[in-house]
Amino acid sequence: MDQRLRQRVAWITGASGGIGRELARQFHAAGARLMLTAHSRLGELEAFVRSEGLPEETLCLAADVRDAAALESASQAALERFGRLDLCVANAGHWPSDERPLYALPAARFADTVAINLLGPAYTLRAFGQALAACGPHPDGGGAAAVLIGSTAGRFGERGHSDYAAAKSGLVGLMLSLKNELVRLDPRARINLIEPGWTRTEMARAALDDPQRVRSALRTMALRQLGAARDVAAAALFLCSPAAAAHITGQTLTIAGGMEGRSLWRDNEIDPGAARR
Repeated sequence: MDQRLRQRVAWITGASGGIGRELARQFHAAGARLMLTAHSRLGELEAFVRSEGLPEETLCLAADVRDAAALESASQAALERFGRLDLCVANAGHWPSDERPLYALPAARFADTVAINLLGPAYTLRAFGQALAACGPHPDGGGAAAVLIGSTAGRFGERGHSDYAAAKSGLVGLMLSLKNELVRLDPRARINLIEPGWTRTEMARAALDDPQRVRSALRTMALRQLGAARDVAAAALFLCSPAAAAHITGQTLTIAGGMEGRSLWRDNEIDPGAARR
């Protein structure tokens, strides 16, 4: 199926991570032109672009999502390189692995987690909106599109990670507000939210190397398997496609194997080894 993304310009934040790299692969395969931003791993991102054989025009930039001015500069760079900006996947995020109840959580960690996971996407979409205001709707009328990458922590909460859960839950309100703002810039513009569950990425690797942690996670999932970066990237591609999702906006898509906020399986029904795909 032609996703109608050829020659559209896509901005992917957090592009040096596992999900970010898979997003770049899939959007490139669909014909999109890419601006990829990363915080402190720009060299790794540039090496990835070369190893994947992505086009020389691919724009790789360092940008801390906590820095609104850096994101504005990035969006301006996209306009200078490509003449427009059509798609945005606000993927950058950080999950602090150390479990701390709120009463014992340092205020500085709470503030930083919220800055990365809530303010960062907000600043990203702010810069994306500025670019969209400058370039206008795509001539083919397919509409701009944005995707926020949230977490099931924002839906179910997560003990020991109230900072992360609070930040990710805030993305719902951001999305529901922006679905009514972006259409003032492009009448076909859309924005949606993806909530991945436990997904095998670098960020979650240490936690998912613990069989007991995996067992506990799988007990809440109908499918009893962990997610992969390709699952999240494929969903983002679908939601950005004017061919596949032209009438979908303001919606949350949970990619978590049927996760619920309760145990669905007994321990003897769980095989952590079978969860890998």
